[in-house]
Amino acid sequence: MLENSIPPVAAKKDTVLEKHGDKRIDSYYWFNNRENPEVIQYLKDENAYYEQMTAHTKAFQKELFEEMKSRIKEDDESVPYLYNGYYYITRFEKGKEYPIYSRKKGSLTAKEEIMFDCNEFAKGKSYFKLSGLSVSEDNKLVSFATDEKGRRIYTLQIKNLETGEILADKIENTTGNSVWANDNKTLFYSTQDKKTLRSDKIFKHVLGDDEKKATLVFHEKDDTFATIILKTKSKKYLVINSNSTLTTEYQILNADKPQENFKVFQPRTRGLEYDISHFNNHFYIVTNKDKATNFKVMKTSEAATSKDNWVDVIQHKQDVLIEGIEIFKNYLVVEERSNGLSKIKIMPWSGGGDYYLPFEIETYSAFVGTNVDFDTEILRFGYQSLATPFSVIDFNMKTKTKEVKKEQTVLGGKFDKNNYKEERVWATASDGTKIPISIVYHKKTKKDGNSPLLQYAYGSYGNSMEPGFDSSILSLLDRGFIYAIAHIRGGEEMGRQWYEDGKLLKKKNTFTDYIDCSNYLISQKYTNSKHLYAEGGSAGGLLMGVVVNMAPQLYNGVIAQVPFVDVMTTMLDETIPLTTSEYDEWGNPNDKVFYDYMRSYSPYDNVKSQDYPNMLVTTGLHDSQVQYWEPAKWVAKLRTVKMDRNLLFLDTNMDAGHGGSSGRFEALKETAKEFSFLLDLEGITQ
Repeated sequence: MLENSIPPVAAKKDTVLEKHGDKRIDSYYWFNNRENPEVIQYLKDENAYYEQMTAHTKAFQKELFEEMKSRIKEDDESVPYLYNGYYYITRFEKGKEYPIYSRKKGSLTAKEEIMFDCNEFAKGKSYFKLSGLSVSEDNKLVSFATDEKGRRIYTLQIKNLETGEILADKIENTTGNSVWANDNKTLFYSTQDKKTLRSDKIFKHVLGDDEKKATLVFHEKDDTFATIILKTKSKKYLVINSNSTLTTEYQILNADKPQENFKVFQPRTRGLEYDISHFNNHFYIVTNKDKATNFKVMKTSEAATSKDNWVDVIQHKQDVLIEGIEIFKNYLVVEERSNGLSKIKIMPWSGGGDYYLPFEIETYSAFVGTNVDFDTEILRFGYQSLATPFSVIDFNMKTKTKEVKKEQTVLGGKFDKNNYKEERVWATASDGTKIPISIVYHKKTKKDGNSPLLQYAYGSYGNSMEPGFDSSILSLLDRGFIYAIAHIRGGEEMGRQWYEDGKLLKKKNTFTDYIDCSNYLISQKYTNSKHLYAEGGSAGGLLMGVVVNMAPQLYNGVIAQVPFVDVMTTMLDETIPLTTSEYDEWGNPNDKVFYDYMRSYSPYDNVKSQDYPNMLVTTGLHDSQVQYWEPAKWVAKLRTVKMDRNLLFLDTNMDAGHGGSSGRFEALKETAKEFSFLLDLEGITQ
């Protein structure tokens, strides 16, 4: 480690930001300009400092990368699924970074048709992403979208699958989302506001027409909503979905009649959420109607879709969250969550005989997979645990037998899931609430209070952090680390109320829950504060920012990935992507009550003169979700205020956005950087 290296110092150019009579001095507001050479130079200086300070770990980073890569089957492919007469497959070839999308007509022994080889598209590009594939009903055309920056601004094009020709139709500034009408020539797609990147318009384009003259079908003018276009599994309806955090609205159109107008399914009503599926002349609705906090299932006829006509199919339960449904000719499949665990319920339409798929442990996740056919007895679902590789399983709902179609291969010859222990424990929060924690560690690792432990969490948007398998984590477990996922409030692990209790004016529960989980893990001798590490990304990076302000003494090191840390400035700027659509998540700071509450925890605004843990902060220059200047400003401010001599690094990917590198293995290099940071702090060098 280079003790004498001097970190970059960013120039202070004070900007006064005033709201509700409160003045904030932002010395680094000027960072908000990726075209400013001075900003780019600062980011490059921080990268150079990081590279210099971690030069001694470069060989180890490479070793970690090769180790993680060696566990992954390079020549791998997905389990094929049959759709409209073709088997669709995504596969990877050895030595290549990007997927190949292909299909086979009628049989898996048929000749392979390569639809897209993303390795060819990505040549000479530092970033590439293919998204939104949509095949026409006659199987002859496919729409596809590409992003070459990482800002999730996609160019939409069409390929003729019979000739291999990419058509002249080219539509810029889309979300990547598109759907064909049943006439095989009318394509519906969504676009976004050029500045805020909010998905706000649905257009209709007819093949061969000038794409600049596409018909505007719908404009979502409420800036707290976003909109997309879908098609029902039955293929009968095109569906426009408008949604905000708390409210949903659908519009439907017969997919055989794209020239006609969409009609509203049920007008938006503040607080009413619903999701629709079509089957057999009825719509099935998962909704929170009638104060169904954990949602219920209802149905209505095609002819009468307003909520007054909805009738219960599955009633609301206080202790069971309904997350979604999958409809088959003879069965209704319900995805549920209770006591923090995901469950899959099979319900024959004939009545009686309902049952759950059996799962034996408490650190697993299971979810319904790709099921495009109504008329089948087979349910495809996914299963994994912290120590069990991901499996795709076909379950016969009639005979109750299952076939494992594929289990994730872990190469290298060293992996045996029996070498790892999985636990689910419960920490007690400061208000008495029990918080579940999923834990995995090598059976040789001692719980004597001295083992290094990486604690991960997210805790926002109702996103449940599933205890899933990640072969890269083995590089920590095999070196004596314990890995823990804290299922804190703000997620939805314990039902909808778990989310409600971790948002808006209850958001601080998310942060104190994480700290309480840390204290629990220390008290139960899993680790101690000299060996405890924290990690979170995006909204989980906000979590990291708050935690290091509130309880820095608990952690030896923190990894904050693309962290949302400048809450006040971002939420007051309606031109920034995502801001207006997230008022129902964080609050609208134009209201003084929310302003004051957010002001009290916003990490950037609450940096103080104290000791902070060792910290690695990452960002992407083209990030459209959390702008690069948030973590950059945060690090610059920390450098001038913190009292310690601990490590503080800012690592900016100058070629990527929110998701990091686009290549399959390039992303592992970023993981290797993070792991080497942790292992170096532990003095583990090989």
